[in-house]
Amino acid sequence: MRTTQDPSTADCVFCAIAADGAPAHRVLADDAVVAFLDARPLFPGHVLVVPRRHVVTLTELPEADVGPFFARVRRIAGAVERGMGAAGSFVAANNKVSQSVPHFHVHVVPRNRKDGLRGFFWPRTRYASEAEAEGVAERVRAALADGG
Repeated sequence: MRTTQDPSTADCVFCAIAADGAPAHRVLADDAVVAFLDARPLFPGHVLVVPRRHVVTLTELPEADVGPFFARVRRIAGAVERGMGAAGSFVAANNKVSQSVPHFHVHVVPRNRKDGLRGFFWPRTRYASEAEAEGVAERVRAALADGG
């Protein structure tokens, strides 16, 4: 929860929204999350879901909070699709890089065919070989074995 003594949250706009200290068009607020319309939406109905607890990244979100948080994300995704009459949704989060506000958040964006978004927002590539792909997979498996 946001406190004025905590320097990590003192200037966090999402903590301010969660504490009713900043305006936002809320769609859900409970003990785990606050969800509100993005001020600069990709499409109408673009919602941000933020944990009430100030954490910068997904990896800082306490394990006990992960399930409740993503249960709300799931609920918001369904509501955005139904409420906006969308064919589907794009659900995504940045973790450090490209994070415009340093408070973990998930974007829920209503999607329809031919809406102008093309897959992901960056160019996709391929691994040069099966050996390169296996080497990358091994690096991730090793990191998981070391404590992840």
